[in-house]
Amino acid sequence: MENYNEIKKLAKDIRISMLKMLLNLGFGHFGGSLSVVETLAVLYGAVMKIDPKNPNWEGRDYMVLSKGHAGPALYAALAIKGYFPKEELMTLNVNGTHLPSHPDRLLTKGVDATTGSLGQGVSLATGIAMAEKLSGKDNRVFTILGDGELNEGQCWEAFQFIAHHNLNNLTVFVDYNKLQLDGTLEEIIKPFSLTEKFKTFGFDSVEVKGDDIEGIYNLLKNPRGENERPLAVILDTKKGQGVKYIENLKNSHHLRLTDDVKAEIEKAVAELEGEVE
Repeated sequence: MENYNEIKKLAKDIRISMLKMLLNLGFGHFGGSLSVVETLAVLYGAVMKIDPKNPNWEGRDYMVLSKGHAGPALYAALAIKGYFPKEELMTLNVNGTHLPSHPDRLLTKGVDATTGSLGQGVSLATGIAMAEKLSGKDNRVFTILGDGELNEGQCWEAFQFIAHHNLNNLTVFVDYNKLQLDGTLEEIIKPFSLTEKFKTFGFDSVEVKGDDIEGIYNLLKNPRGENERPLAVILDTKKGQGVKYIENLKNSHHLRLTDDVKAEIEKAVAELEGEVE
């Protein structure tokens, strides 16, 4: 792929749609949804084999959003790609919706795993990858974890299993935005070097800027070779990525929209919509 404009446009559309969803709802997980937008745009716009008209196609690649609170970003990507009408985005988290606050594979077309209890999504992705490998299939599996989520020991058990069985059909992303629910990673549990930790656990590990669409794509454009180790991608992101007002907040994990906050986010949407392509 030589032209990245389509992926950049997809990322902008995901960001705008996601912000409008949460503005309509009046609260939600803004920060950690915004920080994975570019990664989702690369996956759904250029890397994954998908068929929005046949979400359960057995030949598809799988994406497990282990950090399930970023569901609004995933929903926006799925709607834009045609899994369901974009109008449904405005039903986020209301009674009877197909779009609950965290992904549910029984409710939402295109969702491959129900997630939200942090630490468990990567185990689900591991099971999918193991099943595909045992079946001799070449389907790829991708999972996105939060950096705070890595405090869960279950994640590291899964990583050991992935490396031991050389599940190189599975790519692990860590949204390294350096903030979690109650503060910074350094304040709560120091992460030290995630890149080195994953290498020690048996992965090929690389860090890339979380908004570097070309860099992310180049890491993913080719499946791993038979003798290559599983890949861990540490996404150097900002919580609230792409919206300066939210990037500068000390805690944007979950926002309730006061009049002032709502006005700032509406201003950001208008600016995004007004950008020249």
